[in-house]
Amino acid sequence: MEADRRVGDLVRELIYHFQNNPSSQHSNTNPNPNSEDVKYAIRILSSRMMPLILADEAAIANSIKSRLAKQDKLSDALTFTDLYSRFASKTGPGSVKNKRSVLYLLKVISEDRISNPTFQIDLTFSEQPPSIASETSELRSYSSQRLKNGKNGGIITILKSTNNIQNTAFRDFAMLLNEESDVSEEDLVTDVLSVCQGIDGKYVKFDDSVDGYVLLDSIKVSKANKLMICKLCELGWLFRKVNRYVSDNTCENVGTVVKAFCVALEDEVLEYHKLLTVLKSQSMSPIPLVSEYVSSKGYLSLRRLAVWFVEPMVKMRRMAVLVDSCGNLKGGAMAGAIHLHAQHGDPLFHGFMKRLLLRVCSPLFEMVRRWVMEGDLQDLYSEFFVSEQSVKPECLWREGYQIRYLMLPCFISKSLANRILRTGKSINFLKVCCEDHSLADLATDLATDTTSTNPAKRGLGHGETNALESLVTDAEKRIDKHLMYAIFNRYKFKDHCLAIKRFILLGQGDFVQYLMEIMGPVLSEPAKTISLIQLSGLLEKAILSSSAQYDDRDILDRLKVKMMPHGVKDKGWDVFCLHYDIRVPLNTVFTESVMSNYLRIFSFLWKIRRVEHAVLGAWKTMKPNLSSSHFFTKLPKAVRLQILLTSRKCQLLWYEMNNFVTSLQAYVMFEVLEVTWSKFCNEMEAAKDLDDLIAAHDKYLGKVVEKSLVGENSETLYKTILMLFDVILRFTSVADRLYEFRTRDTTSKTKKTSKSKGMETDPWLNEGRKAVTQRAGEFLSILGQDLDAVSKEYASILKGFISQLPTQQRVDLKFLMFRLDFTEFYSLTT
Repeated sequence: MEADRRVGDLVRELIYHFQNNPSSQHSNTNPNPNSEDVKYAIRILSSRMMPLILADEAAIANSIKSRLAKQDKLSDALTFTDLYSRFASKTGPGSVKNKRSVLYLLKVISEDRISNPTFQIDLTFSEQPPSIASETSELRSYSSQRLKNGKNGGIITILKSTNNIQNTAFRDFAMLLNEESDVSEEDLVTDVLSVCQGIDGKYVKFDDSVDGYVLLDSIKVSKANKLMICKLCELGWLFRKVNRYVSDNTCENVGTVVKAFCVALEDEVLEYHKLLTVLKSQSMSPIPLVSEYVSSKGYLSLRRLAVWFVEPMVKMRRMAVLVDSCGNLKGGAMAGAIHLHAQHGDPLFHGFMKRLLLRVCSPLFEMVRRWVMEGDLQDLYSEFFVSEQSVKPECLWREGYQIRYLMLPCFISKSLANRILRTGKSINFLKVCCEDHSLADLATDLATDTTSTNPAKRGLGHGETNALESLVTDAEKRIDKHLMYAIFNRYKFKDHCLAIKRFILLGQGDFVQYLMEIMGPVLSEPAKTISLIQLSGLLEKAILSSSAQYDDRDILDRLKVKMMPHGVKDKGWDVFCLHYDIRVPLNTVFTESVMSNYLRIFSFLWKIRRVEHAVLGAWKTMKPNLSSSHFFTKLPKAVRLQILLTSRKCQLLWYEMNNFVTSLQAYVMFEVLEVTWSKFCNEMEAAKDLDDLIAAHDKYLGKVVEKSLVGENSETLYKTILMLFDVILRFTSVADRLYEFRTRDTTSKTKKTSKSKGMETDPWLNEGRKAVTQRAGEFLSILGQDLDAVSKEYASILKGFISQLPTQQRVDLKFLMFRLDFTEFYSLTT
């Protein structure tokens, strides 16, 4: 109260000072001014009319000083600088607090006097102030004139009246705005609200040529309102775009993810329509003048509409962007594209995208849940990232299901996708190949139980990556364990692998020995004359003659004889092979290509066994002492010496060839087959799923193929070995011709017995000693030449083979080289 009285006293003193100014014509000596003059002065000083942006105190002072300097009033500028420095330094009680407003008032008054020299406000007050009516009409006419000229000098004139004269100025301003527009703002707001619902308004319509909403050219609207309408109508254009996409994807042939996306958009559009309904109800209220006090919720103007449209505009823009980016996408590709747009830091925007993604990803996560729990793949529109192919049961695991990486959303990693693929594939493998539906039925029962919070029993949503990984981990552990148990126990995978090693890879020694002995004479015949039934009977006989007869009958029944395609000159040795019958589900591991590799290995091992059998057969004819033969003792001494020299040469060559065959067989059987089998057994036990088991077996077979010299990288060595085998077989035929002299003794005795029966005798027995010596010399000479040729060719090929071994990258071949040339004989003679 004391402060108010002090302010009143200061105002009265100021008025008294103005009225007693000596230069004034209306000097007043009354120390108590008129109360009306005091009220008028207080009303002016209490006015809050000021610009929206006001410079600071120093800037206003510099502006005043610069204006004075430009007007060549340097002394006034210096005086102002001195006065301002003293004015700014005044602080504490009694000083002016709002110095900036005082400086601004002085600046405006100065500018007004300069720009309007003809209009001067008389600050003196007469003893009897003029009437309110005359003063009001006079100032109002001046105000209207200045508004029409567009000049106000920075000051809005406040009439000296007992009423609030500001309303008059606001009404004049409203009248000026109405003169610039043919349409009221209420009608424009109504049109904008209609446009935002996708409906053309009375004055705002959609123009296809510009692809947007425009005002009619015949309508006169202020520039500010026109710009505001253009900005607000963007929301209607965006709504039209989103609504068209939703309506175009309401047919039945679109995917479930696209439908979910459209439903999510419709939910957001529904909230948008609710907002428009509220705004439309507010637009019914008339827009008041600026001076009228109304509630903030009572009316709706274009500016208020712009504030209301801030949040819907952000959402609708994002929905329009999503519609553009997801126009031709579906399934996981669409979910991934929407997820990329969700990487934003705005909480409002993040919440909107989260709601959208929850709806969009719901069908996709339901597909994942049903796939990993039940192995069910209901993907009518090819939206899931797992694709299914119609294949045979033996190809189900390798070719039946694949990952479509185009449909893999970015929030699911490739490793997780592969685990999801394998889990569902395992369930279908059990159902189709193993005829085991127990896991699928259990998963169905779990899914129907809605009382649990386990992810397997409820739906998954976007952002629940940990729950998804937990679901996949639990499912794959349970399913892989069940599948591996069925493969190893029910279908005896390891027993079949061992059977292949024993019979196809010739690891069962006694069986192979019996098989070679009883099939040797038959396989020496031309291939076209050999009966498959006869060979099958000999195979069964070899099984019964060896310890293989005690094996499981199911394994023995799978062992079959097979004849490879052959030509006219091929013999049985060239086309014979053993085949192991693999059935579902083990043919998933032992595919046709795998069995063809086993056949290549068998063919090579069979050739080694044949050469070994031939070499041992030659030794059996060489073992008896020729000197004890009756036929040998009757020969001349020179012939006997020649026979002994030839026999010696033949035995040395036999030892050399036998060393090669034995070393090669030992390398393949022990350092290749046994070592790789031991590693394969360890990896087989460590396998956690069928993919690991298949990978372990493929690795095992690949190593066997490469190390046994039948792979593509060892083609040169393999051909060299086959050439050595041909030379060794030629040697055995020469050795048989050399030692047929022993059989002649027995043959001669047999023929003497038959002579008494009138049968022909050996011509060698009827010839003389000289003729026998001559014929034996010719025979031994030819035989010696053949041995020399065989020996020379064998040494040349063997040296070439040994020289190739150091150039090979595999370390295992160094052991073979050491076995063949442990004395460095071939290395020194090379």
